[in-house]
Amino acid sequence: MDDNKDQPLSFREMLQSVLAAAFGVQSGKNRSRDFSRGKPSHFIILGVLFTAIFALLLYGLVRLVLHLAGV
Repeated sequence: MDDNKDQPLSFREMLQSVLAAAFGVQSGKNRSRDFSRGKPSHFIILGVLFTAIFALLLYGLVRLVLHLAGV
């Protein structure tokens, strides 16, 4: 896995890093990999997209619960 140190991160690796960082479980090894091989703009875009999707899911869940509760 360490044989591709010069290659940019794959979409899957970036997505895993964003999800791990969002939940606070990012390992030091992956964090250093992200800083050495990743582009900040990619992480910013994925982070904003993840936050928007997460907020919309929470909004939808609250609306569903309120609807089912008859409020």
